[in-house]
Amino acid sequence: MNLLRHELRLLARQRLTVFALALLTCLTVAALAAGMAEVARQRAAIAAIPAAQAEDIGAVAAWIDAKKDAGSAAYYSFHPTWDAPAPLAFAALGMRDVSPYILRIRALGLEAQIWDGDTFNPELALPGRFDFAFVLVFLAPLFVIALFHDLRSGEREAGRGRMLDALPGALALWRRRTGLRLALLFAALALPFTVAAVVEGVAWGTILAVLLVVMAYLLFWIAVAALIGRLRWSSVANAASLAATWLVLVLIVPTLANVAVNAALPVNQGAEIAMAQREAVNRAWDIPREETMRRFYARHPEWADSAPLGPAFHYKWYLAFHQNGDESVAGRVRTYRAGLEQRDAAGRALGWVLPSVGVQALLTRLARTDFAAQLAYQDRIRAFHRRLRTFYYAYLFRDRPFAKADFARAPRFGDVPNG
Repeated sequence: MNLLRHELRLLARQRLTVFALALLTCLTVAALAAGMAEVARQRAAIAAIPAAQAEDIGAVAAWIDAKKDAGSAAYYSFHPTWDAPAPLAFAALGMRDVSPYILRIRALGLEAQIWDGDTFNPELALPGRFDFAFVLVFLAPLFVIALFHDLRSGEREAGRGRMLDALPGALALWRRRTGLRLALLFAALALPFTVAAVVEGVAWGTILAVLLVVMAYLLFWIAVAALIGRLRWSSVANAASLAATWLVLVLIVPTLANVAVNAALPVNQGAEIAMAQREAVNRAWDIPREETMRRFYARHPEWADSAPLGPAFHYKWYLAFHQNGDESVAGRVRTYRAGLEQRDAAGRALGWVLPSVGVQALLTRLARTDFAAQLAYQDRIRAFHRRLRTFYYAYLFRDRPFAKADFARAPRFGDVPNG
């Protein structure tokens, strides 16, 4: 213990080391505060949904009640969906920074609504929002370099290297110095994170998993520094080599890999699906209504006993060709989703080779902010939309009046299981 206190005093005399540790601590705290503020903003937006929805539906219901028209209710009523952030989301915002977490939908064609904003895989993207994952993946290695590039070369250049190596406890000395620096770096990252995670209500098992990821990532970069240190170069050469290694492993190779994955697994844009769905819907105005209804009833025979269409406009025909439009692009949706999933799998596989990619992917998985979480949100939207359609179809295809009280019977997204 006395030796450890002595090493700590020696370390405290190195102003650059003290400044580096203080700066890393400040950056970690700032990143955590920024992440918590963003998640709080998102939670506040989600919490405001019920009041805004009640006001919106109240205005629509007052007008619909006069006509009792279910079709108008389906057309003019927007229904909110939301993806509440997980407790750990503040540490790794992931897809929540680039994809909508609130989406208002109607009982009309869903594909045009869900694909207006495109979805992509950010696993290999260049630095995004400033959060804990950013500090760990991109900045922490630079602090490892600052503390370890001259661990042994500095002693050699000061003329103490041979003497220290000749001491009986030389190996223990280097281990002690390495362990002390590792512990201080880990504390600068782990202590603020643990406090923030406890405040956010993160499970202790998840906290422990993140701390293990932090420790493993720091050990990787310390091992890289030790390997370069064994070449017995000067401190300046060590620092330059480590900085170049960081640039290659953290920025250049992941970016090139992203380009390679996109080239090897080309996919269309989600906006193209939305456009194809809209084109199918627009074409329905130019074809006989009976043809539209035959196609709809063939896929949905439970509504085939509905009364025939008269000469006047009827919303059941309108909603039927919207659903036909969705079904016309179902193959494209499956292909597009499969392509995105393949890209995501390729990105995660790359994480086994590139620690920076692997750590980022693991953190977003633990925080439920990765691509899989975004797809799960879309699946909940689709399940909710099916319930909406069934609800309104029961009025439209049975010619039942839709009164103000019926708005309270409409499905609510909060009842959909959060898989």
